[in-house]
Amino acid sequence: MARKMLNDGELSKADEGDAHYDFDLFVIGAGSGGVRASRFSANFGAKVGICELPFHPISTEVVGGVGGTCVIRGCVPKKILVYGASFGGEIEDSRNYGWEVNEKVDFNWKKLLQKKTDEIVRLNGIYKRMLSNSGVKLYEGEGKIVGPNEVEVTQLDGTKLCYTAKHILIATGSRAQRPPISGQELAITSDEALSLEELPKRAVILGGGYIAVEFASIWRGMGFYCGSIIQKRTPVKLITGMSIFTDTVIYDDVNHVIIGIGFDDEMRAVVARNLEGRGINLHPRTTIKELIKTEDGIKVITDHGEELMADVVLFATGRIPNSKRLNLKAVGVEVDETGAVKVDEYSRTNVPSIWAVGDVTNRMNLTPVALMEGTCFAKTVFGGESCKPDYTSIPCAVFSIPPLSLVGLSEEQAIEQAKGDLLVFTSSFNPLRNTVSGRQEKTVMKLVVDGETDKVLGASMCGPDAAEIMQGIAVALKCGATKAQFDSTVGIHPSSAEEFVTMRSVTRRVSAGSKPKTNL
Repeated sequence: MARKMLNDGELSKADEGDAHYDFDLFVIGAGSGGVRASRFSANFGAKVGICELPFHPISTEVVGGVGGTCVIRGCVPKKILVYGASFGGEIEDSRNYGWEVNEKVDFNWKKLLQKKTDEIVRLNGIYKRMLSNSGVKLYEGEGKIVGPNEVEVTQLDGTKLCYTAKHILIATGSRAQRPPISGQELAITSDEALSLEELPKRAVILGGGYIAVEFASIWRGMGFYCGSIIQKRTPVKLITGMSIFTDTVIYDDVNHVIIGIGFDDEMRAVVARNLEGRGINLHPRTTIKELIKTEDGIKVITDHGEELMADVVLFATGRIPNSKRLNLKAVGVEVDETGAVKVDEYSRTNVPSIWAVGDVTNRMNLTPVALMEGTCFAKTVFGGESCKPDYTSIPCAVFSIPPLSLVGLSEEQAIEQAKGDLLVFTSSFNPLRNTVSGRQEKTVMKLVVDGETDKVLGASMCGPDAAEIMQGIAVALKCGATKAQFDSTVGIHPSSAEEFVTMRSVTRRVSAGSKPKTNL
């Protein structure tokens, strides 16, 4: 197969001068972005090698696994635990639907843990087979860059192998970090939280982002006390340039903690109310000063002098790029102050033969975004197609119970960017399912619309199935849908999703540059 490769910014056919390289492409890191880039590059006819650290559910600098964070210690195992935790509330809700449930319902944590582990082992094997089936050569070991076109792989037995490649791709992802708090060695991160041998009865979580809110929902759903200590702010050195998983938080007018950078303030308040409604104690404007080991567990001392006891303390305080051991400084690859690899709009570093995708670049740290970046890399370098990742209208979700999801601009972002008035449509209602079960937990939906063009700029939802519904809304926003087109769409009845096409009355009109308001 004839190949086209990107050479010094220009697309040109590979010539015979490329023959002295061992590979057309060598990838360091076999997570979502690295595997996608490898497979697609190989499908375009490239000779591809890839290296990854040996498999382990809890990552360190020397263990990892094919599949990366998402598959092994992130999205997939987390979602399995969310499913497991959700059944607790559903069993309780089922009573009003006629199900006679015994007062005592047992939960077997070890069984769920084993099922979760079985699934990530299965997926690890699938990812390895996908690489093999695409003709990608996999090496198990730690990779580092020793020259613009040379990679060194240290195998498990310490043997070092060196390979040359026309192009090198860094796809090493990110890892959880720990804040410099006295006694921080007593705490765990999300890695360990997914593999706890025993289910604790008392938990304290430091953070207010995705991970903090999701684990608070998981653990509370499994029936034990969960106090979430949410920081008003973290030290600048922890958050400058950090990923979307950072625990920086914003507060509403009634001092509720609200999660998630980029999420709509109004929807954050809804999540906070839901967390409190399910028995999770929030401690806004608070941080941990010290952790002390005692006979009764871990004593947590806050900056306000409060003392709490916990069996486990989770640090959900952001993630940092995995670039420390790649030898980047020696080969001249530029990184920022957090260690994120600097790249251009095509994912190319300042060294023309070296590229980077995924969390290690700290652009938009989501698995589907890493897949997009890996795809664009392969098309650009080996597919003969100049392809830039498009970061507009990317949907995302927080898998709290119930979940929060959005696509497009939040109201705050829209106001900041608007040149004219915005129209905000909101709806708050008790889902049909809850009217019978008796659960008092409202679903909230929101649309932000350009007052002049009628274009829908952003959509948000907090409620059951929010992520599933928002994926479809994302297609509409990607196509530039207007509010009139939403209104002309026939809804599916009865469903929560139909509310997105029946919100006809403007909740409020907001002028450009004004302060967002809430009617919820």
